[in-house]
Amino acid sequence: MKQWAASGLCICLILLFPSCHPSDQTDDSGRLPTPNVVLIYADDLGYGDLACYGGTGVATPNIDALARQGTRFTRAYASSATCTPSRYSMLTGRYAFRTPGTGVAPGDASLLIDTSYFTLADVFQQAGYHTGIVGKWHLGLGGPDGPDWNGILRPGPLELGFDYAFLIPATNDRVPCVFVEDHAVVGLDPHDPIRVSYREKVGEQPTGKAHPELLRMHPSHGHDQTIVNGISRIGYMTGGQEALWRDEDIGDTLVSKSVQFIRANHTQPFFLFLSTVDVHVPRTPNERFAGTSGMGPRGDAIAELDWMVGQIRSELERYGILDQTLILFSSDNGPVTDDGYQDQSDELLGDHQPRGGLRGGKYSALEAGTRIPFIASWPGRIPADQTSNALMSQVDLVRSLAALVGTTVPEGQATDSEEQLPALLGDSATGRIQLIQEAIQHVLTYVEGDWKYIPPHDGPRMVSWGVANETGFDASPQLYHLSNDPGEQFNVADQYPEQVKEMAAKLEALIAQSPQASH
Repeated sequence: MKQWAASGLCICLILLFPSCHPSDQTDDSGRLPTPNVVLIYADDLGYGDLACYGGTGVATPNIDALARQGTRFTRAYASSATCTPSRYSMLTGRYAFRTPGTGVAPGDASLLIDTSYFTLADVFQQAGYHTGIVGKWHLGLGGPDGPDWNGILRPGPLELGFDYAFLIPATNDRVPCVFVEDHAVVGLDPHDPIRVSYREKVGEQPTGKAHPELLRMHPSHGHDQTIVNGISRIGYMTGGQEALWRDEDIGDTLVSKSVQFIRANHTQPFFLFLSTVDVHVPRTPNERFAGTSGMGPRGDAIAELDWMVGQIRSELERYGILDQTLILFSSDNGPVTDDGYQDQSDELLGDHQPRGGLRGGKYSALEAGTRIPFIASWPGRIPADQTSNALMSQVDLVRSLAALVGTTVPEGQATDSEEQLPALLGDSATGRIQLIQEAIQHVLTYVEGDWKYIPPHDGPRMVSWGVANETGFDASPQLYHLSNDPGEQFNVADQYPEQVKEMAAKLEALIAQSPQASH
């Protein structure tokens, strides 16, 4: 366990919660002095995918209930339009672009987060919380030589402030298709060792490219390597047959592990990071959700995601701790329909708009790439049924939640994170002044107030592997006034050349200013 002094805890708790006993134990009434925190992180969920954000295609009553009980943010952002860098930034309080190698990670990547970095899990562990992560990781495992799937998978989340980990190592479309609990693959038969390669075929497992007749879900592009459960994946794998997951059971498994964690820790402060795979491809929600949305597997996966949120809320209610728990709900990046499999995600959209009227989506420099749903609910503390247009970034969770629980962030750590606790708790309508967003090809954009600047980039106008999302790239600079033009329809760079020049200079200064975190 990393050691940092959590100075100022009592003072901070007394200021924030003067009626509570300033210790990490329950008081005579059984209430906790600071809230439990549950962070539910969806995958590829768009700004317009939820009913509470104007979505029309799928009913999301449980997520909508969170919004009614708390604050729905309309200008909240993931730091990147793809998953690995968003997760890296949120957990470290550092923009991922500052660290080479933090693009979308292969399934056999080494741990991307330096174990000397102070993380979001450390914030809670240092405050006496029990910390757990359940679900998608996609930040690498193991040392420089990569993961040892048949041995001890270390370092990983347990070396980054988590007390418990139950992981999908990468994504559900990448091998190995196994769960990892703490430091080991779950259910692995030592006589059937796992081999994984992202460079060459290993073993005799059939591939989707060579044997499409074996597939129950066909790729639209890529995703044609080793077949697991009738679905061809990215990467090659052999062995580990007893450890393979059944795709339709992933949501149930993640809920079960999360519920077990809550039950084991409901009498003490806890932090749970539930990182779902819904609505990432391949979209394979449990059979009881199949066909329920009328929008095909993507819509059914949104319905399953909503059910998962409801199960977590019900478990908190069961122990009478819902009003002692801050629930944060968000997504790692914007939406994508066809992302590699033929699942009718475009054909069955109907009137549903995953982007919510924004341009772009996953991978994009445009707003739908990084502007995401973000809901904060804490009954009795956060005002109910509130909408906030405060500018918020997930990179700020480290310092904001450290302020909440009284943990001091060490000097030189979480260098891009800002303390935005008043906005998070609904006490202020003012958030950040500016933020940086990252698109594919490491293109960085800059938002300040109502203005957004996209620097010139001579890249493709559409994502090159067949996804329908615009990249937002152009050989000329782009400037948008987001309050007047949230859909980024009107590039006003030529009308405001001084604004373009000023924002370009500020972006370059921010890129250069933050030092590496101290070791």
